[in-house]
Amino acid sequence: MTRPAPRILFYVQHLLGIGHLARASRIAGALAAEGAEVCVVTGGLPVKGFPGEGIGHVALPPIAIAEDGFSTLVDAAGQPLDDSFRGDRAARLLEAFRGFRPDVVVLEAFPFGRRQVRFELLPLIEAIEATKPRPALVSSVRDILQARKPERDAETAELVQRHFDRVLVHGDPGFVRLEDTFPHAAAIADRVAYTGLVAAPPPEPSPDRYDVVVSAGGGAVGAALIGAALDAAPRLPALKRWCVISGPNLPERDFTRLSAQARDGVEVVRFRADFPALLAACRLSVSQAGYNTVCDILQAGCRAVLVPFATGGETEQTERAARLQAMGRVRMLPEAEIGGETLARAMQQAMDSVPADVSGRLRLDGAARSAHLLTTLAT
Repeated sequence: MTRPAPRILFYVQHLLGIGHLARASRIAGALAAEGAEVCVVTGGLPVKGFPGEGIGHVALPPIAIAEDGFSTLVDAAGQPLDDSFRGDRAARLLEAFRGFRPDVVVLEAFPFGRRQVRFELLPLIEAIEATKPRPALVSSVRDILQARKPERDAETAELVQRHFDRVLVHGDPGFVRLEDTFPHAAAIADRVAYTGLVAAPPPEPSPDRYDVVVSAGGGAVGAALIGAALDAAPRLPALKRWCVISGPNLPERDFTRLSAQARDGVEVVRFRADFPALLAACRLSVSQAGYNTVCDILQAGCRAVLVPFATGGETEQTERAARLQAMGRVRMLPEAEIGGETLARAMQQAMDSVPADVSGRLRLDGAARSAHLLTTLAT
């Protein structure tokens, strides 16, 4: 008798950028390629192209972060969430769970992150525990975690021990291990599996050739990086063609102002769907140090300058960039030092000292390995 396809419910909540959504979508695509039936539940503002064709999708009423930082959540109209909104989201999530009847439920980031949406995830976990037969529960986390208060780390470990069957760490343990950024890793070591970095497949180089590709991720916090790159361009005459990608979330007033500053040879655009292919054809990448962007850089094998996002006490990107610089893979410029002159200097140093091909050594097949681990758990 033919075994039924494993059913995987994958919950992901993106708030500031789209990195969490992109990583979850890559894993969902790999699961579908393995023959699994996948439903991705998203909770952020819609992003065209995600979670991808052929993937089941339930979109909860979207939420985002307020302009004052991660402590306040708002709805699509910018209004703070009230109890009615939270209750409606929690009910819709439970409805999706019960309607789909998954063999495995994957929670992206939680309980290591996304504490802001405990109001819907804790009831979901209760429903999972009450279901017979009980589906497996998995946490899906990136390789480097944000530094947090010790009591929160202890609470996270307790939740994992009590409810989670696996913790998939999407990184290469030869680069960074969970215990490097999560002090209670030993308490949950029996649940942890490393998948490698979840990178897109190697791209074909783009026919559009640029010396420099500058990118600011989603763009919500990228204005300073874009401005510094435009100021650096005339200081580096040997780098003639630039593609500056602002990101779709850069405020329109900033996009208009920065576009007007671009000199000849510098194109400023909001988005390029072929971004990985542009990296494969460029001489130098300038970007923040988010997980997905770094995966694209490593897959393309291009030289890079990383300006890690560090506002509001963020530590994850700085940790990643510093480790890559210590390996001789990139040049890092701290966000506090960003400016046209300092960025031009870092770019020249990268051109002079970083090998032309920085690919290799780190595992980049995390999507396929994650899919194999999840389908094995399901069956």
